[in-house]
Amino acid sequence: MNTKFLLPLAAVATAALAPSMGLAQEASTAPAAETSYIFTTLLFLIGGFLVFWMAAGFAMLEAGLVRSKNVTMQLTKNIALFSIAAIMYWLVGFGIMYPGEWLIEGWLGPFFAVTSLEPMGIGAAEATLDYASVGSDFFFQLMFCATTASIVSGTLAERMKLWPFLVFVVVLTGFIYPIEASWQWGGGWLSEAGFHDFAGSTLVHAAGGAAALAGAIILGPRIGKYKDGKVVPMPGSNLALATLGTFILWLGWFGFNGGSQLAMGTVGDVTDVSRIFANTNMAAAAGAVAALILTQILYGKVDLTMVLNGALAGLVSITAEPLAPSLFLSLIIGAIGGLIVVVTVPLLDKLKIDDVVGAIPVHFFAGIWGTLAVVLTGGYTGEATLGAQILGIVSIIAFVFVTSLIVWVILKAVMGLRVSAEAEVNGLDVSELGMEAYPDFTKG
Repeated sequence: MNTKFLLPLAAVATAALAPSMGLAQEASTAPAAETSYIFTTLLFLIGGFLVFWMAAGFAMLEAGLVRSKNVTMQLTKNIALFSIAAIMYWLVGFGIMYPGEWLIEGWLGPFFAVTSLEPMGIGAAEATLDYASVGSDFFFQLMFCATTASIVSGTLAERMKLWPFLVFVVVLTGFIYPIEASWQWGGGWLSEAGFHDFAGSTLVHAAGGAAALAGAIILGPRIGKYKDGKVVPMPGSNLALATLGTFILWLGWFGFNGGSQLAMGTVGDVTDVSRIFANTNMAAAAGAVAALILTQILYGKVDLTMVLNGALAGLVSITAEPLAPSLFLSLIIGAIGGLIVVVTVPLLDKLKIDDVVGAIPVHFFAGIWGTLAVVLTGGYTGEATLGAQILGIVSIIAFVFVTSLIVWVILKAVMGLRVSAEAEVNGLDVSELGMEAYPDFTKG
């Protein structure tokens, strides 16, 4: 072997490693609080942009499950609702949800406590190191707020005007969601009562489902959906997009649940995050498989849309407690969520409640199940009780449903909710927006 390069290479390697060795030594001597602050902030930022990617998942799922003549409208609603949520959560939502001082102790935070960030270039001596940066916390929590609005969008597709929906989003993201979420995550009365919802099976998903249910009741079904006592199928435009949307949502859910550990500064915390990832994935897989098998048994053929929603229902089901269960129990929880979807989709049709994308079965019913399933482990504290879980479910759903119903009724009286019959038949893309998602193809 030619050895004349060994000494120079060794010198280069030592020089290259010197800065990283210095950083490692510096990190090893950094205070524990500073290290925890850095890693928890990083968890919120990574989790936040993963949950943001769920906005793309909802957009693709809805675009695939509506008819081609309504695709542009769904895409418009999804980008608009996220943008409105971002502004409203900054303006009022974050302050209501995490109140410095309560207007009504444990029940209502202050209005118009506008969110402000730390100054640029803040040092460790000036920062509050007991948690994470305000920017990362605000960014992460905003994504949950926007997700709640996304749930409503798909249910009310194909027959609703754009602007009344966006006005509802203003109220939902600025006030309704932050108020009910503050009861638990803001240290409010439900938290004191022992309610447990790790990442939002009820606080986000069942709440969004309740808002969607109220809207569907007031809005009514699509023209021709229920005819002569029969349910008329209205197939979506693009199952490839719907499948892509489901996988995007599945990916984003790792941030949704994993980030809700709310800490990554210790070996225990980061190990728990990995446990949450594994349980979340298992529940999604089990939900998909359960829906696949049950649709084959009931209908003689597998229904892809049910399988997609089965996976999402599995994810919703594990969201209330993704840390405490074993992988086997996560499989059971997710599988039951998948079965719930297959059973409740036809139930809604019997009630003539038209949910275009199946959001109510996925988010509302599976969200309730997931929140109840916490008692199987007692939650990460081991102290969750059935009474406290039922109290939380009933109070949150009742609040969101009633307030949403009131807003929908007011909007119907003031602005009108539905497009005209002619506009609905022709499609909302042309009638409301004047453009088509697929101009080179015939209307579907």
